[in-house]
Amino acid sequence: MRIVSTNRKAKYNYNILETFEVGIELKGMEVKSLRQKGCSLEGAFGRVEQGEVILYNMNIPEFDKSSYFKVDSRRPRKLLLHKREIKKLIGTTTQKGLTLIPLKVYFNERGWAKVEIALARGKRAYDKRRKIKEEIEKKEAQRILKRYSKRY
Repeated sequence: MRIVSTNRKAKYNYNILETFEVGIELKGMEVKSLRQKGCSLEGAFGRVEQGEVILYNMNIPEFDKSSYFKVDSRRPRKLLLHKREIKKLIGTTTQKGLTLIPLKVYFNERGWAKVEIALARGKRAYDKRRKIKEEIEKKEAQRILKRYSKRY
Protein backbone atom coordinates (compact mmCIF):
# COMPACT_ATOMS: atom_id res chain seq x y z
CA MET A 1 0.00 0.00 0.00
CA ARG A 2 1.46 3.34 -1.09
CA ILE A 3 -0.08 6.34 0.66
CA VAL A 4 -0.45 9.37 -1.60
CA SER A 5 -1.98 11.89 0.78
CA THR A 6 -3.37 12.04 4.31
CA ASN A 7 -5.75 14.42 6.02
CA ARG A 8 -3.76 15.19 9.16
CA LYS A 9 -6.28 17.67 10.56
CA ALA A 10 -9.16 15.18 10.40
CA LYS A 11 -8.53 13.53 13.77
CA TYR A 12 -8.05 16.93 15.38
CA ASN A 13 -11.25 18.46 14.02
CA TYR A 14 -13.53 15.39 14.07
CA ASN A 15 -14.46 12.40 16.21
CA ILE A 16 -14.09 9.42 13.87
CA LEU A 17 -16.98 6.99 14.29
CA GLU A 18 -16.49 4.54 11.40
CA THR A 19 -14.19 4.19 8.39
CA PHE A 20 -14.75 2.81 4.88
CA GLU A 21 -12.31 1.88 2.11
CA VAL A 22 -13.80 3.02 -1.19
CA GLY A 23 -12.74 3.29 -4.79
CA ILE A 24 -12.71 6.59 -6.64
CA GLU A 25 -13.75 7.34 -10.20
CA LEU A 26 -10.90 9.17 -11.95
CA LYS A 27 -10.76 10.56 -15.47
CA GLY A 28 -7.98 11.11 -17.98
CA MET A 29 -4.57 11.74 -16.52
CA GLU A 30 -5.69 11.99 -12.89
CA VAL A 31 -4.18 8.61 -12.00
CA LYS A 32 -0.79 9.64 -13.37
CA SER A 33 -1.05 12.93 -11.54
CA LEU A 34 -1.87 11.11 -8.29
CA ARG A 35 1.13 8.83 -8.72
CA GLN A 36 3.42 11.73 -9.55
CA LYS A 37 2.35 14.65 -7.34
CA GLY A 38 -0.28 13.44 -4.95
CA CYS A 39 -3.31 15.44 -3.95
CA SER A 40 -4.70 17.72 -1.27
CA LEU A 41 -7.52 16.65 1.04
CA GLU A 42 -7.76 19.99 2.83
CA GLY A 43 -11.40 21.02 3.02
CA ALA A 44 -12.62 17.86 1.25
CA PHE A 45 -15.92 16.28 2.26
CA GLY A 46 -18.40 13.73 0.96
CA ARG A 47 -22.14 13.83 0.36
CA VAL A 48 -24.74 11.24 -0.49
CA GLU A 49 -26.78 12.48 -3.47
CA GLN A 50 -29.29 10.48 -5.52
CA GLY A 51 -27.99 7.14 -4.30
CA GLU A 52 -24.33 7.99 -4.98
CA VAL A 53 -21.53 9.24 -2.76
CA ILE A 54 -19.73 12.29 -4.18
CA LEU A 55 -16.40 13.68 -2.90
CA TYR A 56 -16.06 17.47 -3.11
CA ASN A 57 -13.03 19.81 -2.88
CA MET A 58 -10.35 17.14 -3.31
CA ASN A 59 -7.58 18.79 -5.30
CA ILE A 60 -5.68 16.62 -7.80
CA PRO A 61 -3.24 18.88 -9.65
CA GLU A 62 -3.12 18.84 -13.43
CA PHE A 63 -0.67 16.40 -15.02
CA ASP A 64 2.15 18.34 -16.72
CA LYS A 65 2.54 16.16 -19.79
CA SER A 66 -1.17 15.98 -20.56
CA SER A 67 -1.84 17.65 -23.89
CA TYR A 68 -5.45 17.18 -24.88
CA PHE A 69 -7.55 15.85 -21.99
CA LYS A 70 -7.64 18.36 -19.14
CA VAL A 71 -10.10 18.20 -16.25
CA ASP A 72 -10.86 20.59 -13.41
CA SER A 73 -8.57 19.87 -10.46
CA ARG A 74 -11.37 20.33 -7.87
CA ARG A 75 -14.22 18.66 -9.72
CA PRO A 76 -16.66 16.46 -7.75
CA ARG A 77 -15.59 12.81 -7.89
CA LYS A 78 -17.83 9.79 -7.51
CA LEU A 79 -16.89 7.29 -4.81
CA LEU A 80 -17.48 3.61 -5.51
CA LEU A 81 -19.29 1.75 -2.72
CA HIS A 82 -21.61 -1.21 -2.45
CA LYS A 83 -25.32 -0.43 -2.37
CA ARG A 84 -25.72 -1.62 1.22
CA GLU A 85 -22.88 0.70 2.33
CA ILE A 86 -24.54 3.63 0.55
CA LYS A 87 -27.85 2.87 2.28
CA LYS A 88 -26.07 2.77 5.62
CA LEU A 89 -24.41 6.13 4.91
CA ILE A 90 -27.75 7.66 3.85
CA GLY A 91 -29.21 6.65 7.21
CA THR A 92 -26.32 7.90 9.29
CA THR A 93 -25.50 11.16 7.50
CA THR A 94 -29.07 12.36 7.91
CA GLN A 95 -28.44 12.42 11.66
CA LYS A 96 -27.51 15.81 13.03
CA GLY A 97 -23.81 16.63 12.99
CA LEU A 98 -22.48 13.63 11.05
CA THR A 99 -20.41 14.09 7.91
CA LEU A 100 -18.16 12.15 5.54
CA ILE A 101 -14.52 13.18 5.39
CA PRO A 102 -11.60 11.59 3.53
CA LEU A 103 -8.75 10.43 5.76
CA LYS A 104 -6.23 9.28 3.16
CA VAL A 105 -5.74 8.48 -0.51
CA TYR A 106 -3.55 5.53 -1.45
CA PHE A 107 -2.87 2.83 -4.02
CA ASN A 108 -3.59 -0.71 -2.82
CA GLU A 109 -1.56 -3.83 -3.65
CA ARG A 110 -3.34 -4.24 -6.99
CA GLY A 111 -2.56 -0.66 -8.02
CA TRP A 112 -6.10 0.71 -7.64
CA ALA A 113 -6.58 4.20 -6.24
CA LYS A 114 -8.54 4.04 -2.99
CA VAL A 115 -9.85 6.60 -0.53
CA GLU A 116 -10.40 5.94 3.15
CA ILE A 117 -13.44 7.93 4.20
CA ALA A 118 -14.76 8.31 7.71
CA LEU A 119 -18.15 8.93 9.18
CA ALA A 120 -17.37 11.67 11.68
CA ARG A 121 -18.85 14.21 14.06
CA GLY A 122 -17.25 17.63 14.33
CA LYS A 123 -15.50 18.50 17.57
CA ARG A 124 -16.30 21.65 19.47
CA ALA A 125 -13.62 24.10 20.60
CA TYR A 126 -13.82 22.98 24.23
CA ASP A 127 -13.32 19.33 23.17
CA LYS A 128 -10.15 20.30 21.32
CA ARG A 129 -8.83 22.25 24.30
CA ARG A 130 -9.61 19.36 26.66
CA LYS A 131 -7.74 16.91 24.43
CA ILE A 132 -4.68 19.18 24.24
CA LYS A 133 -4.72 19.56 28.04
CA GLU A 134 -4.94 15.76 28.55
CA GLU A 135 -2.01 15.19 26.15
CA ILE A 136 0.13 17.76 27.99
CA GLU A 137 -0.69 16.13 31.36
CA LYS A 138 0.12 12.70 29.97
CA LYS A 139 3.50 13.87 28.64
CA GLU A 140 4.29 15.53 31.96
CA ALA A 141 3.48 12.33 33.85
CA GLN A 142 5.70 10.31 31.50
CA ARG A 143 8.53 12.82 32.00
CA ILE A 144 8.25 12.58 35.80
CA LEU A 145 8.14 8.75 35.71
CA LYS A 146 11.19 8.68 33.46
CA ARG A 147 13.11 11.01 35.77
CA TYR A 148 12.33 8.92 38.89
CA SER A 149 12.96 5.59 37.20
CA LYS A 150 16.57 6.64 36.42
CA ARG A 151 17.33 7.27 40.09
CA TYR A 152 16.57 3.72 41.24
